[in-house]
Amino acid sequence: MSNNFQAGAASVDITPPLGTIINGDFVTHYAQKVHDSLHAKALVLKNEETTLVIVVVDICIMGKELLDGTKAIIQNKFGISPEQVLISATHTHASGAVEEVHMVPADLAYRKRLPNLIVEAVEKALSQLKPAQIAFGKADAPEYVMCRRYWMKDSYTSLNPVTEKADLMKTNPFGVEDEIIKPLNTPDPELGFLAVKGLDEQWIALLGNYSLHYVGDWENGTISADYFGEFSNALKEKLGAADEFVGMMSNGTSGDINIWDFSGQKKFPDGELAKSKKIGNDLADKVVENLKNLEWNQEPYLNNSFALVKAGRRIPIRDELETASAILALGGLEDLKPDTEGWRKLYAREQMLLHEFAKAAESPVQVFHIGEGKIGALPGEFFAETGLKIKAEVNCSYFTISLANDNVGYVPPAHEIDKGGYETWRCRISNLLPEAEELFRKKLLELIHDNKNS
Repeated sequence: MSNNFQAGAASVDITPPLGTIINGDFVTHYAQKVHDSLHAKALVLKNEETTLVIVVVDICIMGKELLDGTKAIIQNKFGISPEQVLISATHTHASGAVEEVHMVPADLAYRKRLPNLIVEAVEKALSQLKPAQIAFGKADAPEYVMCRRYWMKDSYTSLNPVTEKADLMKTNPFGVEDEIIKPLNTPDPELGFLAVKGLDEQWIALLGNYSLHYVGDWENGTISADYFGEFSNALKEKLGAADEFVGMMSNGTSGDINIWDFSGQKKFPDGELAKSKKIGNDLADKVVENLKNLEWNQEPYLNNSFALVKAGRRIPIRDELETASAILALGGLEDLKPDTEGWRKLYAREQMLLHEFAKAAESPVQVFHIGEGKIGALPGEFFAETGLKIKAEVNCSYFTISLANDNVGYVPPAHEIDKGGYETWRCRISNLLPEAEELFRKKLLELIHDNKNS
């Protein structure tokens, strides 16, 4: 019996004006030019029982306060429960800043505008609802995902600016490539996707998911959706889709993964956004090549699962605060440079600010059950290992969207915290206790498996 399944999608331009503060670096940059527009893209899936909303936003990060407020507007305006709304950041590092990160403040004017733009995207997607069909697919794309954490030779020492002791490894070893032994971890090479078409065979949307942090081949001061936007543009062209089609790329479990090749063996085109364009184009090709293998479902089951996970924080103690205070008393934050002394000052400031945080974070995990497949959502930057472990225990089409519904920062597996490296340095965007990754992962798996009707 038909469940009257419908789908709709829409994209709203969220490009900030020139002069807006940009997230993604340790110091503040301002928008000087727009290479390509930023968007909030909404996909709505609806049947007689359930409405699910997925929004992918071209932004670096969004915290729980901002997103809870946005979901409250959606609930008041459309009657859709916050637990049925998934909002994620692509993690482009060339977007307006709506959260403070390191020495980069939030641009409050842009932060105030963004929620209503996200709501507008949802409203437009709801207005586009029509009878539809869906299919999950996947492709292998190992070419563009590389672990950015490396074992180094004994002759190289990587100092931790928080502990002032040596780390066991190095993140992004620029300039010391000769000291590299090998990468620590294995990336997730899978490009997963959810395809959505009308019963009239017209394309509505396609939501991709890939565990590549971002590309970043632009000059500071540039606004760009990075490879996430290039994928979406290329996909529309290759599908021959109408203007109403919405291509979307979400960020997977990529906290330790990027495109920077320290072996020097891979060759990429030069020029601004040339690498992003190539990667986006190639990923779109892989999707198109796999469309022939899809099994379309016109009456998919829809449901959602949601839980809050409480994870303790690594809060600095008195002696550490005294050390940080002594460093900050020397001054120099105004002229911070990316060297050992600069790191010490930056992270000393982070200890003072982190001390004011609550001793635990409470953050959401979420699962959308869609036909024979599932989409998980985690609230921060999780490593590829986490995503791979989850996939190994899920016997259906599945992918994890990271940076969703909140941002608790980096959530490395416990053994990665022991090794050190940038992703583990205690600060406002990396502060959960070592057991946090396991708590989030196990809760997500519980939600995946506990849905009785899927």
